[in-house]
Amino acid sequence: MIGSSREALAAARERFDALTDNTSVDATKLADELAAVTALLDREVSLRRVLTDPAQPGEAKAELAGRLLRGQVGGETVDLISGMVRSRWSRSRDLADAVEELANTADLVAAQRAGTLDDVEDELFRFGRIVSSTAELRAALTDRGASSAAKAGLVHELLGGRADPVTVRLVVRLVTHLRGRSLEAGLEALSKLAAARRDRMVAVVTSAVPLSDRQKQRLGAALAKLYGRKVHLNLDVDPEVLGGVAVRIGDEVIDGTIADRLEEAARRIAG
Repeated sequence: MIGSSREALAAARERFDALTDNTSVDATKLADELAAVTALLDREVSLRRVLTDPAQPGEAKAELAGRLLRGQVGGETVDLISGMVRSRWSRSRDLADAVEELANTADLVAAQRAGTLDDVEDELFRFGRIVSSTAELRAALTDRGASSAAKAGLVHELLGGRADPVTVRLVVRLVTHLRGRSLEAGLEALSKLAAARRDRMVAVVTSAVPLSDRQKQRLGAALAKLYGRKVHLNLDVDPEVLGGVAVRIGDEVIDGTIADRLEEAARRIAG
């Protein structure tokens, strides 16, 4: 997001955090209601445009949102959405994207309260790897001809009883409402959201063999010193790297693998 949408999202996150700091708020219920609002905004494009129309007073848009949602969702959700539509958005689509982010974050709050946020983050990463390496699974989960119920059933069959319930909820919501994204992009966004919930950066670390606990601690400490914040390591093993490790944080890659050094040597010889 850019411009006014970025500012509006930041304000929405602050209101969301203030709300969910109160442990009496049912985070799972909040997630379901915000997901329902996301679906409404996706479905009713004209409504979304009215609620983000910069020519309309913010209070009038908040009143409209309140009339539409009151009685359909709880008061906390109504207040959140009303606050969001009072803000200015660069694009009408950004409002729906922001509501979806808060829905997913609410589920992550539930995991955090249960002490399972680390598990959820790791499970999302591992499931993303499975999807990337299994063409048939990816095809089944992204098949436009398949019903949402069929896709949700497949996720429950794969993850039910093996993954945290929050992981299952997040993946089901994603595969049944991809909203124009690739499945891989959606899973990566969820993983980053989980890391942000703990105010951490995510580093994807690829090595030829599994790292020892000592190696993981040293790497984590080095990356934390480099970036000035705690870094969560998602570990991946790929024998083709031969040795060393490759680290990717966002768009930045730190490649210290033997394979990379061999490729560089080959390029120099060829040059």
